[in-house]
Amino acid sequence: MTCMRWTDGRRLHDSLCHSRRQSVLRGSASDPERAAISVTSCGALLTLVRTLIVSKVDYYNSVLAGIPGQLQDRLQSALNAAARLIFSARRSERITPLLCELHWLRVPERVTFRLCVLAYRCLHGTAPAYLTESLYRTSDVDTRRRLRSADSAMLVVLSTRRSTLGDRAFPVASAGAWNSLPSPVSNAPSLTTFHCKLKTVLIQSSFDND
Repeated sequence: MTCMRWTDGRRLHDSLCHSRRQSVLRGSASDPERAAISVTSCGALLTLVRTLIVSKVDYYNSVLAGIPGQLQDRLQSALNAAARLIFSARRSERITPLLCELHWLRVPERVTFRLCVLAYRCLHGTAPAYLTESLYRTSDVDTRRRLRSADSAMLVVLSTRRSTLGDRAFPVASAGAWNSLPSPVSNAPSLTTFHCKLKTVLIQSSFDND
């Protein structure tokens, strides 16, 4: 899969409008005014969904690392409902094709995405100091400089006493997420390229086996 560019977004917009047009026409063939309103409001609907729903799910979602599955399911149900609204899909329809079409990550991958972006910014000096100072490269630790991992961009995963709480802390969760990335992603030369490669990897891992 490739990164979503402006032209992909344009095709996505056109595809969604076509989908909604066909849905409205099937349900109200005798009401062309309703169909026209639906097509016209397609772009506005996408903007509203992203602003009112998707942005709220993503807001500080790095703190959601390690939350119970039932809480993740509640957030995922909000994204699923938003995707069905955009495509005018029934609740019984499979959600995976809709999420793929929208290039939307599932909630666990959205959390991983945010953690990895913050880790990338920390390593490149563009994150707040209190976050940057909480992460350590393996190569910066004297006792680990001779390890093979010291030659890579891996981070030290701090040990914790309580897995239910300590493992959710940013230094632990972000380092674990970062270390799971393939080197072509973690070694990306810019934040924009990193975003693109990271989302591609996460989409593939999330949907390829679904």
